[in-house]
Amino acid sequence: MAATTSCSTMPCCLICAPQHSETRARLHLVLVGVGNGTKMLSTMLTGSKKYVAVGEFGKATDTLDATGSVTLEKGFEHITRLDVEEKLKAFTGDIMQVPPLYSALKKDGQRLSVLLKKGHKVDAKPARPVTVYSLTLQEFKPPLFTLDIECGGGFYVRSLVDDLGKALSSCAHVKELVRTKQGPFTLEEHALHEEQWTLEHVLRSLKTCSEGDPEEDHPKPKKVVT
Repeated sequence: MAATTSCSTMPCCLICAPQHSETRARLHLVLVGVGNGTKMLSTMLTGSKKYVAVGEFGKATDTLDATGSVTLEKGFEHITRLDVEEKLKAFTGDIMQVPPLYSALKKDGQRLSVLLKKGHKVDAKPARPVTVYSLTLQEFKPPLFTLDIECGGGFYVRSLVDDLGKALSSCAHVKELVRTKQGPFTLEEHALHEEQWTLEHVLRSLKTCSEGDPEEDHPKPKKVVT
């Protein structure tokens, strides 16, 4: 990989394969630092993130997504599009959110998800402040619904969908999740797909950090008119 040394200060933007290919539960834009570019990742990752999430009403799972085991089933026939749109207003702006138990958060140096899989009892983390810049309902075909989300760091889409289901007197989990934007990088413009993971394509896709200023990539939460 000697050919990459001249580009060692640049990050490379890739799209990973689905983390759970059997369900396509999560597919994300992932920013990868190359060489000295790794030192810049903390800055490049400070911008907002965008997601498209497909949720399913009527079923809750232990992981809050389609990879987990169903823990609860409730009716959803009473939920209308207007109901969902009204409830989403409460999840926009600066809010408090409880992270999922199955997450990368740690206890005693170990991820909560690892501890749970080992059979350890894990208490829920306290709610913490997060920011949702925009949140819209794109499609509503019960039990499925699609959300378009732009949020800040530390926000969990799985918790949002779970909380939304509860707020609508039902339950819900994330069926599919795609991260379409990370800071100044977007899935459409910057992603390198799995079939393009070759030296030639990686070098071609390298972007200089100066092309995107993450400090300017913090949109203000939209006002919600009630």
